[in-house]
Amino acid sequence: MRFLEFRQALQNFTIFSLSDIHSVDSEFHRRRLNNWQEKGYIRKVIRGYYIFTDVELDEFALFTLANKIYDPSYVSFESALSYYHLIPESVYGITSASTLVTRAFKTPIANFKYHSLKPGLFLGYELINHNGKYGKIAWREKAILDYFYINPDINSGDDFNKLRFNAELFQKEGDPDKLRALAERMGQKRLLRRINNFMEYLQHA
Repeated sequence: MRFLEFRQALQNFTIFSLSDIHSVDSEFHRRRLNNWQEKGYIRKVIRGYYIFTDVELDEFALFTLANKIYDPSYVSFESALSYYHLIPESVYGITSASTLVTRAFKTPIANFKYHSLKPGLFLGYELINHNGKYGKIAWREKAILDYFYINPDINSGDDFNKLRFNAELFQKEGDPDKLRALAERMGQKRLLRRINNFMEYLQHA
């Protein structure tokens, strides 16, 4: 298979793996990947995963990459909060939740970090379509909860102030009842208490 045929066959892939390649060409020789990298046609993200160099890597494309290279996972924590404009600044790297062990990947494209959650806590996310690309991302409420879950020291008003959280936007687009229900489902009294404190803080922010 020549590169133009290869590019056409995988045109809908933001990122592709060796198994994706073999699904369109069962006799594909891996050495071609090295050759195409040398020519600047493709780039390796991590071992076994590649992107075409002409793919526009906007924020959502990076979310798609994050979902793919460590599966199962969904974008959450700071990355999701920034995506929903609930925290003001762009976040360095992409942070995700996974049922696999906590792990981080430093790549030429971006840094990807995954925090491990118990399988019973791997919920509260949706598949979003963005310009024909799909990515799994936490609901606003679950992103907040996930963030508090991995940051157990965030508890006081001073801690909440440092988050620079957009309380007004959350009141318009978020669901406090959903947040509390998810916190109750987590089954951790201390976490639920911290979430209740945070919700009270937002009402007076």
